[in-house]
Amino acid sequence: MPDYQAPLRDLRFVMDELLDYPAHYARLPGGEEADPEVVAAILEEGGRFAREVLAPLNLSGDQEGCRLEGGEVKAPKGFKEAYRQYVDGGWPGLAADPAHGGQGLPHSLAMALNEMIASANLAWGMYPGLSHGAADALRHHGTDDQKATYLAKLVEGVWTGTMCLTEPHCGTDLGLIKTRAVPTDGDAYEISGTKIFISAGEHDLAENIVHLVLAKLPDAPEGSRGISLFVVPKYLPDEAGRPGERNGVSCGALEHKMGIHGNATCVMNFDGARGFLVGAPHKGLACMFTMMNAARIGVGIQGLGLAETGFQNALTYARDRLQMRSLAGAKAADKPADPIIVHPDVRRMLLTQKAFAEGGRMLVLYTAQLVDVVEQGGDPAERERAETLLGLLTPIVKAFLTETGFEATNEAVQVFGGHGYIQEWGMEQLVRDARITRLYEGTTGIQALDLLGRKILTSQGETLKVFTKEIHKFCQAEQATPGMAEFVRPLAKLNAEWGELTMGVGMKAMNDREEVGAASVDYLMYAGYVTLAYLFARAVRQARAALEAGTGEAAFYRTKIATARFYFERLLPRTRGHRQAIEAGGDSLMAISADDFGLGFEP
Repeated sequence: MPDYQAPLRDLRFVMDELLDYPAHYARLPGGEEADPEVVAAILEEGGRFAREVLAPLNLSGDQEGCRLEGGEVKAPKGFKEAYRQYVDGGWPGLAADPAHGGQGLPHSLAMALNEMIASANLAWGMYPGLSHGAADALRHHGTDDQKATYLAKLVEGVWTGTMCLTEPHCGTDLGLIKTRAVPTDGDAYEISGTKIFISAGEHDLAENIVHLVLAKLPDAPEGSRGISLFVVPKYLPDEAGRPGERNGVSCGALEHKMGIHGNATCVMNFDGARGFLVGAPHKGLACMFTMMNAARIGVGIQGLGLAETGFQNALTYARDRLQMRSLAGAKAADKPADPIIVHPDVRRMLLTQKAFAEGGRMLVLYTAQLVDVVEQGGDPAERERAETLLGLLTPIVKAFLTETGFEATNEAVQVFGGHGYIQEWGMEQLVRDARITRLYEGTTGIQALDLLGRKILTSQGETLKVFTKEIHKFCQAEQATPGMAEFVRPLAKLNAEWGELTMGVGMKAMNDREEVGAASVDYLMYAGYVTLAYLFARAVRQARAALEAGTGEAAFYRTKIATARFYFERLLPRTRGHRQAIEAGGDSLMAISADDFGLGFEP
């Protein structure tokens, strides 16, 4: 069974030293409550909960799975009890508004907790995972009555939320949805249709489930301009706000999946269910984006969490597993063979995992600061800049961290060798669980189109410039700092090249819009590698400063620099291949007709 220890020292490095979270929190209105002692206590207790309560349920939950019995879904053994502890500990309301029963702490703290949960038990973490987004959507777009009815229950965690978008025939193209909303009495609507792939759509962990559902009104325009958003509870609240009459929504089936077996992925049927409009008619997609953007960052955190767990367990195994002798001579002469961690290729795999986990953590917590500023910042100019950067980085967080998370979990299996393929070690589960992160909440291809097409080219590159200017200023400031040249020079070159590549794709796209789709995934991966390089360079600067000042943790800081060097020498060069693919354009992709693809095997 996989083990998990929250990486508290690395979290403290990123939060306290690299990103100066204490000063960041002090600048936020109300952020003074998140003092270093409070933050440390939250992280330590969150790590304990993840390690002692959630991690032991991960393998058993995968093996047992969920059961659909008489329309009710039963989660795996122990999941309900763990959720009760989660609610009793006040975790659901950590970053929620005190006006609705929350603790009002910064959102970044909840994001750090989410990494621990995803690392320990991804399937369990998906039950409360969308509740925050549902509450956020209602807080921003709901009526006063809807807020009074649902927010406190979602914040407390006694009710959970879902996001019901996808239907069997439409996938990501939500303009094709067929679910209908017909006005009835008062402000209510009858919702009818089927939604698929609904995470935690039905379960026995909470007393009620609040579904946010996209549907079309009778007079809806065609396409995505005709989508409205509705709140549809499993049980209609009675006058006292308690679960009352059962609504016309039910789980028609559980999906049989590759991974995340412990989470109920449901086909949800809405049969004249009573729902209530959230926001303005036909503006549901804009309302839902409040929830979708939070969910996309959350999925990126899942990729990071799985990379961390895979690395921790692969490292333990590599230290213990004896296999062959080092090519340079025996390293453990008292043993029949050397531990495999002495072999260069095993170290390559371990360092790849380590670099993606540590780099991903820096990216998530950098992004988390932006979320704090957007949600709680007092300076309008700072909020505007943070919102621009957050829009740019959200698809990178979601797609790059799930792509690299999947790679990291595969490398964990490889370190274990044949044992990694065996169920009892838990590594193959990490791979299966990681695979979905590249798909849900928008595939890597969708995120890439969002980044390149919607965020960058639509703004004529102005959104990108906000970030590349920040990197440029860092490189200028550090170019003469001793020990920084090996990091700053390649970073500065790639940062300039990023702008040139963007201009090149934009020029091609003026003649052929397909060029955007042809370049987009390679462009996103290129952006991800450069973004992590910037953060690793900042980490090196911080580590060098700590070493020069004198520290009792010299090994920690030297290892941070060595990991950054590995990243720059062995992983960052992947940008060359992505650049070449971007510059190749779309001709070779579009040269074969759809009919000719099957030549050689189709009759």
